[in-house]
Amino acid sequence: MMLDMRTTVTLDPDTDALVRRLMRERSLSFKEAVNAAIRAGATQPARHRMARTPTFDMGEPRLDLGKALGLAAQMEDDEIVRKLARRS
Repeated sequence: MMLDMRTTVTLDPDTDALVRRLMRERSLSFKEAVNAAIRAGATQPARHRMARTPTFDMGEPRLDLGKALGLAAQMEDDEIVRKLARRS
């Protein structure tokens, strides 16, 4: 035996319009339309939107990226030497 439960629900204007449309289209009472909408939403599998980031083929690496930190340090050293040479 299923018991009815009374509760107060505050609907946003857009959801109220959806319930009212459901009432008109299916000739339902307000209670029936709200219950149908809840059941329909609650039984749908959750949709997970996956962000899609475009990818591009950049070809083969021009340097050995395994030595990237050493390369960065060398470039920094070269820049320091260049700046010091400009000051003299």
